[in-house]
Amino acid sequence: CVNGVSQYKNIFGLSDYMGKSYDGRCSFFQGTPPLPEGLGWFIILGIGVIFALITSLMVWFASSHTREDQQVGRNSEQFTSGGRQIPAGLTAADVVSKWTWAATLLQSSNVAYQQGVSGPFWYAAGATIQVILFATLAIEIKRKCPAIHTVLEVVLVRWGVAAHMVFLFFCILTNLIVTAMLILGGAATVEALTGVNVYAASFLIPIPVCVYTAFGGLKGTYYASFTHTVIIFIALLIFMWKIYAGPSDIGSSDRMYDNLVCDAIKSQNTTGLEFATGNSHGSLLTMWSQGGLIFGIVNIVGNFGTVFVDQSYWQGAIACQPSATWKGYLLGGISWFAIPFSMATSLGLAAHALNLPITPSESAQGLVPPAVAVHLLGQGGAFLIAFQLFLAVTSTANSEQLAVSSLLAYDVYKRYINPQATGKQIIFVSRAGIIFWAIFSGVVAAILKQFDISLGWVYMSMGNFIGSAVVPITFSLTWKDCTALGAISGAVGGLAAAFIGWFSVAASLNNGVINVDTLGGNYPMLTGNLLSLCVSPIICIIVSLMSPQNYDWKDLEEKTGTYLVEDDPHAHLKASGGVDSKEAMDNAYYWVTRGGTALSIVLIILWPLLTLPQNPFSKSYFGWWVAIAFIWGHMAFLATVVYPVVQYFLPPKDMYLDPSESGIAPVKPQEMQQNSPAPAGFVMNPAMGAPGMMMYAPPFQSWNGPVQGFSTVGPFGATNVQGMPTPIFPQA
Repeated sequence: CVNGVSQYKNIFGLSDYMGKSYDGRCSFFQGTPPLPEGLGWFIILGIGVIFALITSLMVWFASSHTREDQQVGRNSEQFTSGGRQIPAGLTAADVVSKWTWAATLLQSSNVAYQQGVSGPFWYAAGATIQVILFATLAIEIKRKCPAIHTVLEVVLVRWGVAAHMVFLFFCILTNLIVTAMLILGGAATVEALTGVNVYAASFLIPIPVCVYTAFGGLKGTYYASFTHTVIIFIALLIFMWKIYAGPSDIGSSDRMYDNLVCDAIKSQNTTGLEFATGNSHGSLLTMWSQGGLIFGIVNIVGNFGTVFVDQSYWQGAIACQPSATWKGYLLGGISWFAIPFSMATSLGLAAHALNLPITPSESAQGLVPPAVAVHLLGQGGAFLIAFQLFLAVTSTANSEQLAVSSLLAYDVYKRYINPQATGKQIIFVSRAGIIFWAIFSGVVAAILKQFDISLGWVYMSMGNFIGSAVVPITFSLTWKDCTALGAISGAVGGLAAAFIGWFSVAASLNNGVINVDTLGGNYPMLTGNLLSLCVSPIICIIVSLMSPQNYDWKDLEEKTGTYLVEDDPHAHLKASGGVDSKEAMDNAYYWVTRGGTALSIVLIILWPLLTLPQNPFSKSYFGWWVAIAFIWGHMAFLATVVYPVVQYFLPPKDMYLDPSESGIAPVKPQEMQQNSPAPAGFVMNPAMGAPGMMMYAPPFQSWNGPVQGFSTVGPFGATNVQGMPTPIFPQA
């Protein structure tokens, strides 16, 4: 590029939305945002405030029809756990919402732009199996500890204070990485599209979110998640239909195929543009992609940490109606697959099919989708992408804010500062934590931007930081012989191995130079991610087998059962009978573990293997590939947008929990002094009791069916004290 002019010429003779030729451009955006800056401020503040008001009003309306002591602002169990009666459809929408990051919309299309058809697939498959497999842990929560508030309460009961502190570090770090990625990607895109200062956007994006999250607690996040999911899917379908059905410069899968073939041939002899150098035949239409496979492995490893170590997913499982846990997480995971797969197969591939002058720098910033949207729809496309992205950022940000606030309230404040904390104090600390995290996350995102650390770099490196905690945390609910020392050693040892491997490979491949660029290479990232996830279980298992714990799961259920701060009749399962009973959960666990494992094998092994004979894809095979993306996108819309509404009008028959049929001895909520940390507690098991601490758990008063003041929850509403239905989402 010399004096603002390059040798670039669009091989298809295309012009931009306004009819101006692309020829001679040095970049797509040329440093000029397609939208006015005022619109950017409106998206960040105006739309943010509007959604905050709408969500807050929904929470207020629901609370006004609920018994006073069960309202979100007055009952800590309602504030943090949502009454533990969220239905499957709304759970699926929430999973899709909080798993849709800025990276889901931006990085997936960037990988498609770099690697071709393999990019969208590996992004989607590599981040879907974690949610599917987490359904097993969601069931285990209901089977073994339905009264918990955070994953760390399980760690504390099983392994003591030292393990509790270690995994508190990993959980907070996970939330920090996820939140930073959200804001980093969102702020960069808003700046590119509107010109709003990236640092101002980093600080302001989380602010409106914390308003309705602090006001409505978990219920507020569910209301927001559903509305955000609706808009995200509508935008996705608009782009898919515009690209593959027209009217547009593509308009069909056949035209897309022909243009990709032409662009790949041209790109091999063109500098300044990204193309699939590691693909077989240099084609964008093949799964034989070295870069795509490396990304897929890193994606799989890294995303295990951001699901299994993220409190927001545990919190969502805790809040579910028991039978909705596995249904919601399986349905949500399968539906989420459509967002990166369908969107990147559309926008990511279209960037090449249109031969747009997107530079490597713009691609690295996640600006491939905005570029295609601007070409197709002009300022309307830019606004739709910015709006969709803003909602994706805020829908996950609210879950992360509440997750961090719950960790601070239950695992810091109540555990180490005020063991006698009341429900009112828990709510106050949670709200303070939400506001603190909103401000702090903006600071972290600004720091990352200052050091020129991109969204893609953070996304690829996250497994190095948190992958080592995945297996030990999973063992806390699935392996009775795992010990505190084994869990700690595995997590810390895996982290050390990841960093040693990561830095060593980066140095060896770059003449001893270690910096952000060398650490961001494919092979250093791959090494660190694999060591993080694989070394951890080896250490954990070996150390644990030296002195197995042989833990009694009934002890976990009894001790965590006393963690309730206030009454929650839905914190215990029925012994038998109905879809929410222990018997039903045992049966669900049997099938979900096998079904989830089989589905994961299909997604990451069988499916890609079956595509290898097509090298490269034929035109008809590519048409079938696009048809899958279309069908999956529309079915996901039905599952996460239409199904929750259907559940509202036609709620499941077995929706209510009768505490009198609980399969365990119900206990009256106490402040759990027996589980407060003791000074000498490196491998202490609090379930055994600490010296000088009394265990007291008197039973609930007997419940014999609905009585005055008892409130049950339907899919989208509550039954109030008079037994009349309340037409609003889950009970507040």
